[in-house]
Amino acid sequence: QVQLVESGGGMVQAGGSLRLSCVASGTIFSINAMRWYRQAPGKQRELVATITSGGNTDYADSVKGRFTISRDNAKNTGYLQMNSLKPEDTAVYYCNADVRKVLGLKFISYWGQGTQVTVSA
Repeated sequence: QVQLVESGGGMVQAGGSLRLSCVASGTIFSINAMRWYRQAPGKQRELVATITSGGNTDYADSVKGRFTISRDNAKNTGYLQMNSLKPEDTAVYYCNADVRKVLGLKFISYWGQGTQVTVSA
């Protein structure tokens, strides 16, 4: 099986920074795209940032210039550096990754359990 475990969430004042980590473990041959989503209370889950296996990145307009997604393929780990945080960034942040467990099999999407980020005004 494959597990994604997020860490690094917490409480911070507006203008502060947090760095989220997502470690993938288990039977992993390769990881394609890795993504960070977030879900605020009463709102739908939204895509925040994406990074491909080759390092290409994409961001939601609301976080461009403030958040940076990265990954360490050797460690099967993804990161989300969040700077200049705003109260509206408060949400549960989820890691998502497309994982191939064995060469020749298709990629399967896995999710982490989420980590809470709370930004106070």
